[in-house]
Amino acid sequence: MLEIAAVGLAPDNVPYLDGWALQRRVHADVVAGTRPDTLLLLEHDPVYTAGRRTEPHERPADGSPVVDVDRGGKLTWHGPGQLVGYPIVRLPEPLDVVGHVRRLERLLIAVLAEHGVAGVQVDGRSGVWVEQPGWDGTVGVDKVAAIGVRVEHGVTMHGFSVNCDNPLEPYAGIIPCGITDAGVTTASLAAGRRIRPAEVAESVGRLFAAEYARADAGTAAGALA
Repeated sequence: MLEIAAVGLAPDNVPYLDGWALQRRVHADVVAGTRPDTLLLLEHDPVYTAGRRTEPHERPADGSPVVDVDRGGKLTWHGPGQLVGYPIVRLPEPLDVVGHVRRLERLLIAVLAEHGVAGVQVDGRSGVWVEQPGWDGTVGVDKVAAIGVRVEHGVTMHGFSVNCDNPLEPYAGIIPCGITDAGVTTASLAAGRRIRPAEVAESVGRLFAAEYARADAGTAAGALA
């Protein structure tokens, strides 16, 4: 079972440190077995966050404050118009963190498809991308969803962010996710119409719940075999 909890969508955006504290409380409950696997969905107030692999030159050129966090990955931005999801779930043994990330990517691609956005995976890079034709006939990719996770006591924290209709200006002064040869976009730009986080949250909740229910059913069937 995956519990879906929308804990702060516009106009009730969640300050990042409040969301991080909530994650830790839910994580402790899932580790203790007093709460089922949980997916938190929210929008944050504007903030830059830096994963453990962030380099000094990737930080904001204007000196904007950055919250250093305990997830993987590098520097990114969160803010209104971007849907953030924190799947706090117990991974089966043996732990496969890369498999967890790939699963999130596949689910987000299915979510975006419901809104007319053709997301793709890119070998060697996490997240979800959309292909963008260049002026010279080549095809590049822009990131539409970022992923950064942490696993402690077999239970995941942090998760994903989907750019829905947020501004892209905050990315201009940083090196997002440490990547210099690709851009950043939104689902709205990719689809040619406005797509709000609340719309995407509905798809995320439904598709993630169905996916984890299937996985739970498969585990139960395997145990009875």
